[in-house]
Amino acid sequence: MNSLSPAALAKMIDHSLLHPTLTDAEMAAGCELAKAYAVATACVKPCFVEQAAGILRDANVSVCTVVAFPHGNSPLRIKLAEIEEVMARGAGEIDLVVNIGKVLGEDWDYLTTEIAAARELTAGQRGILKIIFENDYLQDRHIIKLCEICSAHQVDFVKTSTGYGFVKQANGMYAYHGATDQHLRLMRAHCAPTVGIKAAGGIRTLEDLLRVRGLGATRVGATATTEILTEARRRAMA
Repeated sequence: MNSLSPAALAKMIDHSLLHPTLTDAEMAAGCELAKAYAVATACVKPCFVEQAAGILRDANVSVCTVVAFPHGNSPLRIKLAEIEEVMARGAGEIDLVVNIGKVLGEDWDYLTTEIAAARELTAGQRGILKIIFENDYLQDRHIIKLCEICSAHQVDFVKTSTGYGFVKQANGMYAYHGATDQHLRLMRAHCAPTVGIKAAGGIRTLEDLLRVRGLGATRVGATATTEILTEARRRAMA
């Protein structure tokens, strides 16, 4: 495992609790799991932030939540109001979806204003800001430009995807790739060294986690936390 301990690997994981059908009881159980494994964060829906903060109050696990999730379409003032609301309720990390239509339209001034304002607000409250790109929708030039903007405004992380960016295929079905090796290499190459990379979508095994770590990711979003860390512990004891 490249000398990384199971505890260190756990601190790469944002345990994802974002499915639309997730109930209060399931969210609470997920936070207890995040606490038991001492992961980096429990990433919950905005409506659950206060409840999650209570469960994790005495744990070495932060509360992460999402803003303008999953499509990034809210006006900037609403995004900022949402950030203020969830941070007041106990969120320490914000995963913000950029306005994807503006990215595809290459309205870089709009996006620069959006990202800069979100960075100023979160930094003022000592929060961690991750900008979600939704790479399945984008071309390499879009990803590169977003990396440059995020680097210029010193965001904490750039993130590959929401996990819900499904693209219509030729057969009419919907699918998504999530965190691909090619996109992770591209993001690492075009972000400042101070900007972390979060891989989300398709991280289901310890091998997946180690692979994306080797490509420069220092955080992942995962629902398969138990499977990943159980295997990490098994190997550590072998």
